[in-house]
Amino acid sequence: MFATLLAVVVALVLGHLARDLTATLRHYGWFEGWLDWLHARLGEDGAFGSRWGIALALLPPLLLVALLQWLLDGVLFGLPGLLFAVVVLFHAWGPRDLDRDVDDIVEAADGDGRRAAAAALWPEHRRDQASLHPPALVGAVADAALRRWFGVLLWFLVLGAVGALLYRLAAVAAEDRVSTRLPPPMVHGARALLAALDWPAAQLVTLSLALVGNFDVVLGAWKEAGGADLRLDTGFVAAAVRASVRSEIADEAEEYAEAGVPPGSALVLELGPLPELRDAMSLVWRSLLLWLAVIALFVIAGWVS
Repeated sequence: MFATLLAVVVALVLGHLARDLTATLRHYGWFEGWLDWLHARLGEDGAFGSRWGIALALLPPLLLVALLQWLLDGVLFGLPGLLFAVVVLFHAWGPRDLDRDVDDIVEAADGDGRRAAAAALWPEHRRDQASLHPPALVGAVADAALRRWFGVLLWFLVLGAVGALLYRLAAVAAEDRVSTRLPPPMVHGARALLAALDWPAAQLVTLSLALVGNFDVVLGAWKEAGGADLRLDTGFVAAAVRASVRSEIADEAEEYAEAGVPPGSALVLELGPLPELRDAMSLVWRSLLLWLAVIALFVIAGWVS
């Protein structure tokens, strides 16, 4: 648990302060090269070209990480294992800094620049769907937080370094530019795996959104978007964030109205452009801090016991 807490803090700080360095360290060209090599050697007719091809691609790097994780366990009071866990989680986090991407959208000089900046919130295979419509931007922030933060964090908690790397490599095969070069059945298998990994994380994110925001609003949006159904669809997270943002902005507008501020100027002057993005980031940050607070409680409980 302490390794998780330390690694997340390191990932967030370096991701925000050393953007270029972080982009270099979180480059997955090695995995894309491995996928291209397998594709060239095994072709599209065998097991690699099927839905199970993702298992062939993931097994070697995950076995290597699992072996290192096992060998370092308990060595030198656990310090090498702790360092290894921090390095792997840092590598799997992101890969882009969500705060900086949102800041780039808000601070863009014109509509074209804002649209180009907004594209970074969408996965590479869906960037043609990027939109400046506030509900779409809020949904993209929610999905990006799930992919960049919460999914990696959950599986790191469950499986350690292997879990963090499993999640990130599944996301790379399913959503990054390499997916356009791979056999379609194999990509479908990768997306099915990613959906299975996302679903429990999305449920926990929605619960944390309810705890840090308006519980009734989040619960209603979760139910309406199918969150209670047993199907691998995580659209309810974006729906919950959109509903929470609408609720918070409505509350703020009401407060301004009660204070006598003219309704046409309140949000623009006080909140700046795209206040929905500000509220969406506030919600996902509060959710992440809640996760870290729970982890910290487990760390303290372990030290006390």
